[in-house]
Amino acid sequence: MTAPVYSGALASTIRTWRGGLSMLGILLVVLGAVLAPWIAPYAYDIQNLSATNQEPSWAHWLGTDEFGRDVLSRIIVGARTSLTVAVTAIGVSVLVGMSLGAAAGYFGGFFDRMVTAVVDLTWSFPEVLIALIFVALIGPGLQSTMIAISIAYLAQFARLTRAQVMSIKNETYVEAAVNLGAGHWHIVFRHLLPNAVTPVIVAGMLATGDAIILEATLGFFGLGVQPPKPSWGAMMSSGTAQIFLAPWTIMGPGLAIAFTVISINLLGDALIESLDIRNRMRDN
Repeated sequence: MTAPVYSGALASTIRTWRGGLSMLGILLVVLGAVLAPWIAPYAYDIQNLSATNQEPSWAHWLGTDEFGRDVLSRIIVGARTSLTVAVTAIGVSVLVGMSLGAAAGYFGGFFDRMVTAVVDLTWSFPEVLIALIFVALIGPGLQSTMIAISIAYLAQFARLTRAQVMSIKNETYVEAAVNLGAGHWHIVFRHLLPNAVTPVIVAGMLATGDAIILEATLGFFGLGVQPPKPSWGAMMSSGTAQIFLAPWTIMGPGLAIAFTVISINLLGDALIESLDIRNRMRDN
């Protein structure tokens, strides 16, 4: 599918109420993450023990936490952490998964059986369990979280790409390219992947929302991004101890996660309808 078709589908998606509202929500979160150092009202790591657990007010719109830090500022800066981890991890997972899936689907044979066996084994476990295992093995931190999430979602993109490639590799235009002497990699990257990439891109968008939840889960268990850098999951974890004393410390990051994930999922669903992916995959 060409770039103009993607642009037209995205434009038609945005014109719907669901697509427009979800795109606006995503833009707000992205702009907040990018401009976090300039729009956050306070420094995210400055403690003020004389202002601990203050209720929301004009000075602190979402209150303060147990160390007197501004909750709103930490949520804004935490958006940068969550989006960076989720987008980077899913981007790597999509690229690697598409490469493995396309090669397995096109070449077949032993390589296909080996990739399929590994993918099916990975697919049999929940993503959160895979991520927890890898973070436990390589240690917590920003890079470890990205690697763990990338590996956790690798199977679904490899499976999806393999299925798409296998459904179109016997098409007439592919056979014509083979008869004209085109090399294997030229066929894979020039003819197969461009026609198999549409559902993978939309699946990657939906997986980004799941990756934000997974990053928050790892942060909640203390296995994600380490202090003092804020993370929505880590904020919710520390807020559980203050849930009756200062419930805003857990409600703020929880609502931020929900708002971001719902916006991404709504836009993904709207794109599925605009690109008619369900019918295209049913025809294949």
